[in-house]
Amino acid sequence: MLLRISSKSIAAIRAHAAETPDVEVCGLLFGTVEAVERVQRCANVASTPATRFEIDPAALIAAHKAERAGGPKLIGHYHSHPNGVRAPSEADRAEAVDVGRFWLIIAGAEIGLWHVQAPHHFVECGIDVREW
Repeated sequence: MLLRISSKSIAAIRAHAAETPDVEVCGLLFGTVEAVERVQRCANVASTPATRFEIDPAALIAAHKAERAGGPKLIGHYHSHPNGVRAPSEADRAEAVDVGRFWLIIAGAEIGLWHVQAPHHFVECGIDVREW
């Protein structure tokens, strides 16, 4: 599986992660199973943001409501790993119950993309970064 994403969106995610390099940042990915069309920053409301992330529930509810009303389709989310590992952590695996969603993980200069195939089971995907 290969997911297209614009270089502008990648730059926005990198900038978000660089603003607070000691905590995990997070946001939403909108688009199709072929391409990310938009990214949205969200607050990390986890009690231990240095090692975990939890997307602000209000942002998730708003995204789902907008999608049901004909707005952009929520296809996944992104978050950073300040520890420099671009692969899903054990905490990520425990939280991965959203089958069919993409998880984009940024760790320093590295970016990994994962697709939840079954609860707690990721498959790594390719990323096609393009100028749009």
